[in-house]
Amino acid sequence: MLKQLWLATVLCCASSVLIAAEPLPDAQAVSRYADQLLQQQPIDNHSPGVAVLVARGDELLFKQAYGQANIELGVPLSPEHKFRIGSVTKQFAAAALLKLIDEGKASLSDPLSKYLPDYPNAKNITLLHLLNHTSGVKSYTGIPGYMHNKIRRELTTAELIDEFKDLAVDFAPGADFRYNNSGYVLLGAVIETISGKSWHQYINDALLQPNKLSNIRYPGEQTIIPGMASGYSLRPGQDVTQAALLSMTQPHAAGALVADAHALWQWNRLLHGGKLLTAASYQQMITPTAAAAKNDGNYGFGISRGTLRGMEELQHGGGINGFVSMLIYLPQPKITVVMLRNSDGPGPDLSYLGRKIAAFASGNPYPQYTSVTLTEAQLREVSGVYSKGEDSRTLEIQDGKLFSTRAGSRPFELTAQGNDSFGFTDSVTRLVIQRNKEGSPIGLNMFYDGDGEGEFWQRTGNIVTKADISLTPQQQQALIGDYASDQLQLKIFQNDANGLLVQVAGQPALALKAASARSLYLTVVDATLEFEPATGQATQLTLTQGPGRFVLTRQ
Repeated sequence: MLKQLWLATVLCCASSVLIAAEPLPDAQAVSRYADQLLQQQPIDNHSPGVAVLVARGDELLFKQAYGQANIELGVPLSPEHKFRIGSVTKQFAAAALLKLIDEGKASLSDPLSKYLPDYPNAKNITLLHLLNHTSGVKSYTGIPGYMHNKIRRELTTAELIDEFKDLAVDFAPGADFRYNNSGYVLLGAVIETISGKSWHQYINDALLQPNKLSNIRYPGEQTIIPGMASGYSLRPGQDVTQAALLSMTQPHAAGALVADAHALWQWNRLLHGGKLLTAASYQQMITPTAAAAKNDGNYGFGISRGTLRGMEELQHGGGINGFVSMLIYLPQPKITVVMLRNSDGPGPDLSYLGRKIAAFASGNPYPQYTSVTLTEAQLREVSGVYSKGEDSRTLEIQDGKLFSTRAGSRPFELTAQGNDSFGFTDSVTRLVIQRNKEGSPIGLNMFYDGDGEGEFWQRTGNIVTKADISLTPQQQQALIGDYASDQLQLKIFQNDANGLLVQVAGQPALALKAASARSLYLTVVDATLEFEPATGQATQLTLTQGPGRFVLTRQ
């Protein structure tokens, strides 16, 4: 729990004892801690970087930047540079609609048909469904191949809605939760219908300019924004490249705003300080309900609600071509952490870093563990399959190191901490092996927030080693081709070393191994591809990744 600043009075035998809590870390301590974390990241004067801001209430504790704002020109990144904030934009769009509701111009229960009468099934979709991702509308960014080239086109709001409005829905409105960019495009369209202005102009006029937040802007297509950092892409084993192009008309109210770290701090102070919305609207914004409360996101309106070291946490992240963002707020100690990257792809994990810094600034840091060295025999002893319900994870040795792979996910390296405890690299999560009285592993406890109450996974079996065979040229040719379904498009092709690769549209190519002539699998993620028929040219493949199963046909 947070160590309180006030003095607790304990009455005992008619006498009073005052117990003073330890003071919270000051700016100097927070700066040392945050700088040490960031110095450990793979950032130098030849790479894109990260800008960080930490504050407690109206007190600035730390503000610094690392890496380059523009690699080509050798311009160092500063905390004043501006970044695309991606889906953190949703928080602004949600607040804008709630502002209109506070003014009596709309209601959460209003059907979408009131504002977009021609939209399919609009009478059954409410504004609430759009705000908390329970509308069931198909997310346009998930359309196979869409994010590859179509995202470059400049579209009006109506033209963007045309891209997804006639697609089959994922579920009936209100029946489930699925994070959805299309819903926030529709929300932006509702703002435009009510206000008579573009969605971003209304946000500017109603929320930003009255509060002097001039460093949060919509970039448009040709607007020059002073201090804008360049965006880059990071890919394993490849040189840094410029981020793929996109028209900023397409992220729309789901992700098109640009901001600097200081402006996002001020936004947090205004929003969570009761300066923008009525108390009732703000409470609705941060309170997940119904299907939106029954998922890992625990989603309100543009805000995910969770806990950090036992404290309430309100946060949202964003990812867009060339940029990643994270905005965290801890209401109890009034901690704000802003983290902004000018690169996409693998790189500094802003969620991990942000949580570590926020916990330290609140006076409740994550425990520190010292790594220990285990023999391969000791690692082999805890290797195996562990299950919780229908979910499973595998602890497996690769190149002398222990990795944890959750079904359908990628392997994460584990670091031994002693006493059967293992930490996940660049994560606060750790697991502790549970043994029976004979000393044999019978399960493990997962501690997603470092400590507290663990989640038990039962050991259910040993690792089954997959075959790794070489396919003949004829066997490879029978599998090579383009495959597609309504949800997915991919191609199988040869690399220069005559091995097979798989590439989902718009994503990097990944190496495949063969368990048999018709069964391939990936090693960077837990996924398998089964081809049919058993002989001759393959006409269909089934991709299985965790609980997901996709049947694709040859094109």
